[in-house]
Amino acid sequence: HISWAKDMSNKKSRIVVKLGGTEGVDFTAICKDVVELLQQDHQIVLVHGGSAEANALGEAVNYPARFVTSPSGFSSRYTDRRTLEIFSMAVNGKVNTLLVEQLQKLGVNAFGLSGVDGRLMQAKRKAAIQIVENGKRKILRDDFTGKIQQVNIGLLKTLMDSGYTPVVAPMAVSEQGEALNVDADRAAAMVAGALKADTLLLLTAVPGLLKNFPDEASLIQTLLQSQLDTAIEYAQGRMKKKVLGSQEALQAGVSQVIIADGRLENPITNALAGNGTVIR
Repeated sequence: HISWAKDMSNKKSRIVVKLGGTEGVDFTAICKDVVELLQQDHQIVLVHGGSAEANALGEAVNYPARFVTSPSGFSSRYTDRRTLEIFSMAVNGKVNTLLVEQLQKLGVNAFGLSGVDGRLMQAKRKAAIQIVENGKRKILRDDFTGKIQQVNIGLLKTLMDSGYTPVVAPMAVSEQGEALNVDADRAAAMVAGALKADTLLLLTAVPGLLKNFPDEASLIQTLLQSQLDTAIEYAQGRMKKKVLGSQEALQAGVSQVIIADGRLENPITNALAGNGTVIR
């Protein structure tokens, strides 16, 4: 992996970096790494989450988040209309703006947008979702979440070719023009796939995919795409979406995915040197 990282300095590559909101991930360190890679002529797109900020705002306005589990075991935020508005304020309003501000302070002409802007990410709305609660299957209606169907690649390329670094909040637009909450890991995977990125980097608050969570000594260092169906069994909580996103990115033509620690001093360059779970 180190030899691959050295090769990167000799060629211009596209890297999509997904980072969390503000919980457990060092914004400043990530932004400094972005500056270094841009100086080496790599193209970077940042996609961020913001669950912790959305949760905190929901509590503050006395409308706490409700998390539900699908029959297949994936956890997600139930997003009725009011939750969507809270999510938008926290993630698109606060996290996106502060991340752009941090980059601007470092001289990077960052351009913040969500998937709603310019129909950057179009998704199919799941108006009703199936959940399992207390061992019983239920249907929840009026949900404003969706699965991304397409990415406006022309818009992204226009921004990057004009010298901007896109910073994308995890919201999409439905065919009817409704704003939707989408999973940030899978949004990053779709963006990386549309760009045919060299690397999708998923930064998180653990060293990578752990075989025996939470034992950090059980880090799985390398995986082949063909092993992901088995690997998802090791994933706990949010890590399941990262493994699923990895699979979707590789299927869409991304060369490699790295799940790595976002808490370190140089999180991006550290990951590109092969530290984390490298999936090809």
